Amino acid sequence: MNTNDKKLKIIISGLVQAKVKNRTDLINIKRKFSNSLNMPSPLNSDLLRIYYQLLRKKQIKADSTLTTLLRKREIRTLSGVAVITVLTKPYPCPGRCVYCPNEAGMPKSYLSNEPAAARAKGVKFNPATQVKVRLQALAMNGHETDKVELIVLGGTWSCYPKKYQTWFIKRCFEALNGRSAKTLAAAQKLNETAKHRCVGLTLETRPDFVTQAEIKNLRELGCTRVELGVQSIYDSILKLNQRGQTVNQTIQATRLLKEAGFKVMFHMMPNLPGTDLKKDLQMFKDLFSRADFRPDLLKIYPCVVTKNSVLYRWYKNNKFKPYTDSELKKLLIKIKLQLPKYVRLTRLIRDIPAESIVAGNKITNLRQEIDRELKKMKKYCQCIRCREAGHQIIDPRADISLIKKIKNPKFNIKKYRASQGTEYFLSFDSKDNKILYAFLRLRINDNPENNFIDELKNAAIIRELHTFGELAPLGKKGLVQHLGLGKKLLAQAEAVAKKNNLKKIAVISGIGVREYYKKFGYQLKKTYLVKNLK
Repeated sequence: MNTNDKKLKIIISGLVQAKVKNRTDLINIKRKFSNSLNMPSPLNSDLLRIYYQLLRKKQIKADSTLTTLLRKREIRTLSGVAVITVLTKPYPCPGRCVYCPNEAGMPKSYLSNEPAAARAKGVKFNPATQVKVRLQALAMNGHETDKVELIVLGGTWSCYPKKYQTWFIKRCFEALNGRSAKTLAAAQKLNETAKHRCVGLTLETRPDFVTQAEIKNLRELGCTRVELGVQSIYDSILKLNQRGQTVNQTIQATRLLKEAGFKVMFHMMPNLPGTDLKKDLQMFKDLFSRADFRPDLLKIYPCVVTKNSVLYRWYKNNKFKPYTDSELKKLLIKIKLQLPKYVRLTRLIRDIPAESIVAGNKITNLRQEIDRELKKMKKYCQCIRCREAGHQIIDPRADISLIKKIKNPKFNIKKYRASQGTEYFLSFDSKDNKILYAFLRLRINDNPENNFIDELKNAAIIRELHTFGELAPLGKKGLVQHLGLGKKLLAQAEAVAKKNNLKKIAVISGIGVREYYKKFGYQLKKTYLVKNLK
């Protein structure tokens, strides 16, 4: 151990002994020791590295409060999972969208200076290396990585050769498993009990590429969620922007995916050429008032002008003018205020660096600014992300023990129509419904006997089960996770299925969650977990 590490050891020992409770304690004690040791205040990541070394050598006792305070970007795991994003290699895209940048050596629509894209390009888009690098980065910054949500971005996934798709996903699983496997199926089997379990796999594609055959292929890969590049639900706007798809294709793709149990995320793009503020607001009203749409998750990417795009030429020729910052903020506030409780607004802007944006929004913390405006108005967005426990109950200035004040969650059921089926959004919330602790999405198709997937015929389908709060390691109790809420939601879902006279219930489970469902009587039938109901 070098001289600097020896000093860090003294600081960590002092922090553990002092039993720090909040960030003020942490800062004061770090400053006190730094001054006495004649060194600059150390980085939290360096302190975490020494903390874990001492913990492995059993020279200190574990202190969960301290690791929470030292953790960098705690938002990374506050939704209950560690998110790892990887990109596919550059490959021809069928789209000719006017707003898409087309940078050489990058997947269509991605720029080499976007964070995830830059990491991918740095390792030549090697999937295993991308996963390993992110696992190491998360661990070094104090995050648990037992439960991993793997998100694959890049070009249109469905256009890549099937051989490449299988290889790519297999290598991701091998990186999580820490060992190689002969086949993708073998790698998935290993992941069921691996240290880093894939609890969800997301792939992105276009609505016009979603077919029954494609859906079956997605399931073989282990996919549980699909991000659809919808952008607009008006054919006139899609045509003007040369999107190459129709609204009917979006409607059909959404229905097929939900019938197969997938969670469906829409990418929506306000401020496209041909629209205006009034039409954009109406679009989001239609998105949730019409049963043909009603996605489970949303990414809102306001259109921006980048070089290497057709839109850049339009902008230079005064054929396109983006909204002002003030106009965009007001629009997004109105959109957030009308979102239903069953949808999660995952992102509000695209992660494009400001220097790459010629015109359009350059405010990198736009979501935070909008949230501050809503608080001033004493109004609240009720989407899942804004209510989920991890984002609600952690105050960086507060005593961490305040997180433990979770008592008597209230059970709620919201029933709504969507894509030729009935959806049940089952949840445990705080008494005032402002904090969401756990939820389950249950679907009953209008004609369950006619499902194109045999395992799902005559079955109610659990499309998602999620318990929020800081990610708790496998086998250990967390502040919200592992409190039995998931078990209770499963029981409620089974009761709803019985009331609808269905004799079985199926789960579209992530590979790494199969063991959990098996404990409750579910059995693996091809790619789904199925349970017969008595």
